Amino acid sequence: MRNHFTAILNPNKGFRLLMAVVVLCTLSSITLLAGAPKASPTTTTITIVNSSRWQIRHLYLSPADNDNWGPDQLGESDIAPGETFTFNASWDQPSVKLVSEDAEGCFLSNTADATGNVVWTITNDASPNCGS
Repeated sequence: MRNHFTAILNPNKGFRLLMAVVVLCTLSSITLLAGAPKASPTTTTITIVNSSRWQIRHLYLSPADNDNWGPDQLGESDIAPGETFTFNASWDQPSVKLVSEDAEGCFLSNTADATGNVVWTITNDASPNCGS
């Protein structure tokens, strides 16, 4: 016991021992964090209500904090003015960014909580991004 205590008090050996403990604790923490399970995907019902004059040709989903859009959710369909489109998405994040594109190549986006049902109503008051 005296040798361990002396090693801690010894400036050279004590520092090495302290550094070894810090490194081991850090590696243990990283291992635990890396093995932590990710959130399970939940099914979210998303409804797009097109109350605008634009015909929605494409609809994409993206994590709220980036622009890496997934596949087109409409496939060969579109959402004409006055129509509604509802679909289910499996999502593992607390929020989802919805991105629509019209026939002119203009985009609208909306971020919503991905818990439960999401309804996005697109109106004529929206300001689409047409690349200018």
